Amino acid sequence: MSVETQLPLWRVWVWPAVIGITIAVANVLVFILLPPDLVERLGALGYLGAFLSAGIANASIVVPVPYYPLLIRLGQALNPYGVAVAAAAGSVLGELVAFYAGRSGRKAMERTAFYEWVHRQMQHRWRAPVVLFVLSAPPNPFFDVAGIIAGAVGVPVWVFVATVFAARIVRMGLVVILGYTIFGGW
Repeated sequence: MSVETQLPLWRVWVWPAVIGITIAVANVLVFILLPPDLVERLGALGYLGAFLSAGIANASIVVPVPYYPLLIRLGQALNPYGVAVAAAAGSVLGELVAFYAGRSGRKAMERTAFYEWVHRQMQHRWRAPVVLFVLSAPPNPFFDVAGIIAGAVGVPVWVFVATVFAARIVRMGLVVILGYTIFGGW
């Protein structure tokens, strides 16, 4: 028999904090080092560039891709509201990868307390969209878990898409508009 020891609460939060700070620093560096010709090329694609960059970045389940700086630059070159909506649509399309991974029925995750909590919420018709929205609106890695579980427990795809799209309009809108305002705009 093995005895499981509980980690102190501060150690449970250190690793996610280090990851969050690393991702934030990576986004700032990408914003500073983003080649202007890349922005021009994606800007030539118009809103399709925002759609594709958000879709590809959100299709990655494990590795976070820093695409916010690119969206900010596109928001400076194009209408920021249009960029936010296009990025939200691409983001939803990318998140469908996790959703359909859950639908496939393969066991891809360890059953943690968070997993169990989300699993219970996804089994309720009215709680599932609320939890999906709350986890999808802010940038966090936990949404992939919710997306996989939503697919696994049979949340209807239209509920998933509509909820995540609404939440991602909030997220992308804040990223693009704040970036546009702070780094050059109105």
